Amino acid sequence: MRIIFLLLVASVLAGAQKPALQKDRQVLKDFRKDTVVAPRNIPLATQRTVLSKVFRRYLTDESKCSSDFDMTNGPDPLAAARKAGQIVPSIIDSVTGSFTGAGESQTAYVIFVAECHASHADNFGTKRVAIFQGPRLIADLDVDFKRDIVRKTDLNSDGVDELLMTSGDMNQGTVIEMAALVSFESGRFRVLHDFGTVVEDNCASGRPDSTSTASVLYISDVIPGNMPKLTMENYESGCGQRKRWRLVSTGKRQD
Repeated sequence: MRIIFLLLVASVLAGAQKPALQKDRQVLKDFRKDTVVAPRNIPLATQRTVLSKVFRRYLTDESKCSSDFDMTNGPDPLAAARKAGQIVPSIIDSVTGSFTGAGESQTAYVIFVAECHASHADNFGTKRVAIFQGPRLIADLDVDFKRDIVRKTDLNSDGVDELLMTSGDMNQGTVIEMAALVSFESGRFRVLHDFGTVVEDNCASGRPDSTSTASVLYISDVIPGNMPKLTMENYESGCGQRKRWRLVSTGKRQD
């Protein structure tokens, strides 16, 4: 009887450590709220260890990029730069969790590859996610220019974490941000849901008709073992210190 009681107590405590998602609709991410991203304090030794296992050769300073290197020699200039070691990579984000399989203790590092001479049209270089389990490199994946980890989730409660990641651009005073829910299960990169544009703000352009639009992402119909329903609402506001948001549409924006 005592053993059964202890098992019940352990079960209750385990449940308290990781509360179950509610079935009713809840916010996954509200992009109307400014998110302050604190820079990750990743020790220099860790950065060197990670980068040396991901890349066979790389540069440590942009000034060391070769002016003689021809990126146009081939169908994929960025791939040519990586192959030649003409890159200045750095770790820009990281998070711990179970990414390739349930119950694993892993760290996912987001790496800005920074291929030499990559332009604004190239998003200044590719982005990768390297997943380590202890000192071992488990997965090294191109993530299609996604660079920021907004939230770690396990929406279907299978023990494997997903990441809500964003990518973005700024041009002539217009800021655009895109979001996607992605998975690295079994060491493969997969987009589970592409939300498209979630922020478009041209307030810095100085135009009199400038506006700011932002989306709110929701989950609902949460059932363990299944991915919940993912929905989004899109809001618009004028520019100013205090924004007054109004709902303008639902679903993925048609850009």
